[in-house]
Amino acid sequence: MENNVLKEVFATDVFSDKVMQERLPKKVYSTFKEIVENGGELDITIANVIAHAMKEWAVERGATHYTHWFQPMTGITAEKHDSFLSAQSSSDAILEFSGKELIKGEPDASSFPSGGLRATFEARGYTAWDITSPAFLREDAAGVTLCIPTAFCSYTGEALDKKTPLLRSMEAISRQATHTARLFGHDEVNKVSCSIGPEQEYFLIDREKFLQRDDLIFSGRTLFGAMPPKGQELEDHYFGSIREKIASYMKELNIELWKLGILAKTQHNEVAPAQHEMAPIYSTANIATDHNQLVMETMRKVARRHGLECLLHEKPFAGVNGSGKHDNWSLVTDTGINLLDPGKEPHNNLMFLYVLSAVIKAVNKYAPLLRLSAANAGNDHRLGANEAPPAIISIFLGEQLEDIVEQIIDKGEATSSIRGGKMDTGVLTLPNFRKDATDRNRTSPFAFTGNKFEFRMVASSMSISDANTVLNAIVADVLSEMNDEIEGLSGEAFETAVKSVIRKTLSENKNVIFNGNGYSDEWVLEAEKRGLPNIKTTVDATRYYIDPECVAMFERQGVLTEAELKSREEINYETYSKVLHIEALTMIEMASKLYIPSVIKYCSSLAASINNVKSTGIPADTSVQDELLVQSSSLLAEAKAALKDLTEKTKKAEEIEGGEPLAIYYKDVIRDAMAALRAPIDELEMIVDKELWPVPTYGDLLFEV
Repeated sequence: MENNVLKEVFATDVFSDKVMQERLPKKVYSTFKEIVENGGELDITIANVIAHAMKEWAVERGATHYTHWFQPMTGITAEKHDSFLSAQSSSDAILEFSGKELIKGEPDASSFPSGGLRATFEARGYTAWDITSPAFLREDAAGVTLCIPTAFCSYTGEALDKKTPLLRSMEAISRQATHTARLFGHDEVNKVSCSIGPEQEYFLIDREKFLQRDDLIFSGRTLFGAMPPKGQELEDHYFGSIREKIASYMKELNIELWKLGILAKTQHNEVAPAQHEMAPIYSTANIATDHNQLVMETMRKVARRHGLECLLHEKPFAGVNGSGKHDNWSLVTDTGINLLDPGKEPHNNLMFLYVLSAVIKAVNKYAPLLRLSAANAGNDHRLGANEAPPAIISIFLGEQLEDIVEQIIDKGEATSSIRGGKMDTGVLTLPNFRKDATDRNRTSPFAFTGNKFEFRMVASSMSISDANTVLNAIVADVLSEMNDEIEGLSGEAFETAVKSVIRKTLSENKNVIFNGNGYSDEWVLEAEKRGLPNIKTTVDATRYYIDPECVAMFERQGVLTEAELKSREEINYETYSKVLHIEALTMIEMASKLYIPSVIKYCSSLAASINNVKSTGIPADTSVQDELLVQSSSLLAEAKAALKDLTEKTKKAEEIEGGEPLAIYYKDVIRDAMAALRAPIDELEMIVDKELWPVPTYGDLLFEV
């Protein structure tokens, strides 16, 4: 696409700052911007003017309805559409949209996951306009709809969504980081924003083949499937030439995202066959979260136009890489200072070292919360595998910063920084250029990458809100503690105190710094010696929602209350159990109705073949058929026994009390029973005639797009 076309398309479906300047009276616009930048209550008269302008703009572009677009604790988005029609006239179509309708909506709170915050008979909930995230238009079969990003809370004020805690955490980190900047003499700083860039990995497969797999339809992943002769071992898919059909998809995806003001920047093939990645330019946390939700929705929608299906499950295919989304996180002042930018001489950048040590302490102290923020049933299959970070939280700093940390711990301060030398390729016609002072580490779950941290654990299907809510809250809390130790000091006393706090913080938390291979077995043993938690499953992680230390931290920072945390704990357990229950039922149905009948047909044909040969009376060797019949019959019996076992154990789950006990049962009992059923059927896939096999295989799904 030519650059001028890109410019014409970008943000055309967004009620952007530019559109507001054009359509709002100057006084209204300036008042609104002041509230966006510095907070405050939006007057209803101002809201009425904005609502009218927003409605006029939307209607001109074909909109007939509006919706408060929000993010309940399902992890996806929700919306209820209302038309602009007014009840004032029965003969003429009068279109109205008031400031009250813009600011507040009222969906049914009891029909969304609430974890006990709302009883079934207590239905009232509210959506409140997030004025910092611009409204946008979305066009589909229903027509054009004006979407207003909102937060969602209960009648009693508790957060029922993913956005409200995120917005609270953004205020918390801004408050503490702004105070930090001012302590270091940056009195002009009034606000600090967390800047987020979420990379999104995904699979694309043929939609017709997708529709022939009940496991993909119901659970988003293949519950059965043997590896094809080729997987990703040649590493030829990664950054490889993009096939025409996929390139066509990516082109339309970019256009759709650009219309929504989403800064889609990078696209490429990922490591696994049929796997790809899209990465955007950075945005503030809540806008980046809204955009990532739209990215996932748009990916699915565009895929179907191209005869494809977009899979966002963390591990849709066993044996090849799964998908995550790397959450790139940094802190930037309203004056343009990146608090995580080390500069040319990081050993002399005291404020950077101070913030860096705060992040290191926060990650070490609240590692279970970070693990929890990336936990779901799908990610349990991915974390710790060959392509993903282990379930152990550690921090990669790189040679330069690790050397500075060691200097500070050993001597009290750093006096030098390792510098990047010149890259000499040995080819005269290639330019020599300066290389970075440190390498990267793909195996680290939390890696410093130049002027930001990259949290690589986040699951591909998850909202990034949880991860950034936790990051903002824990760093804000640690900064608050550290700021108390240097408060009121100046001059030499201030500098001495800062260096002392940095040295103490790094010395007490150096155990979380690890620059080696996070995939190795040796690291698991080393991490245990260091006292780092290895939280392997979502069930193990979920209990930290109500850990007293975690509850106290969230409440100190005004991000989540104890009641809100308990509700999220309950929802996590319930969701985990439901996901595995659906997977178990799907396996039972597929084994009963597809795989076992197909294998029986194969065995019958083998037996008939043997009998036909013997009935001729001609001496013939049927040992091959005999061996195949014995092998397949044995595996068939094994599959039937495993099916019976899984069926009985799944029924028994109905007798177990919900919450943690039920989730533990699914983790410890049902998962093993599912694996026991999969094993013989996957083995049978390698024996039974392809014409008799009832579903598309991995080879069909991964290589025939």
